[in-house]
Amino acid sequence: MAETKRLDHRDFGPLYDGQSRVLILGSFPSVKSREAKFYYGHPQNRFWRILRALDDPAVMEDVRAGRPVDISDLSTEDRAALARRLHFALWDTIESCLITGSSDASIRDVQVNDMAVILEAAPIRKIACNGAASYDLFVKHALPEVEAWCLARGIPVPEIIKLPSSSPANAAWSLKKLAEAWKEALAVS
Repeated sequence: MAETKRLDHRDFGPLYDGQSRVLILGSFPSVKSREAKFYYGHPQNRFWRILRALDDPAVMEDVRAGRPVDISDLSTEDRAALARRLHFALWDTIESCLITGSSDASIRDVQVNDMAVILEAAPIRKIACNGAASYDLFVKHALPEVEAWCLARGIPVPEIIKLPSSSPANAAWSLKKLAEAWKEALAVS
């Protein structure tokens, strides 16, 4: 059984640039992501397959046809470039917490990341939470700070949306269904 530990998310920081328009938030990095020191490191997580489909119409057609999407050729640098090409910023709501393994349900004693780091540097229009746990943690722990930050600057709060989780635990959603839902929600042409 996995041990509950206090962990922090300082091994890898946010991914963004001055062109990022959508901030995609996870809850807290999984064990595999912490080992890889990068986002969505579990080989069964469909996040990078979804992004590849959003970026390339031919890959989207493969997804729609039920053909597999190979991401084994994507290095960390390639993955970062893919997210930037789509104008996506990546981060997690939580900077540190008590957690058992990779279980979002076990998260407690939360300290949130400072979303202003990205909001100050990029024209974020949407904050998209990858799954219900990410959304619930963001709304509970980070949204009040984001709203206060935006109000103090007289700017609108970005639209907050809940995406269906790309996690392999979300087995009810096929890659095709996920890619279509993400494409619609993120307004990727």
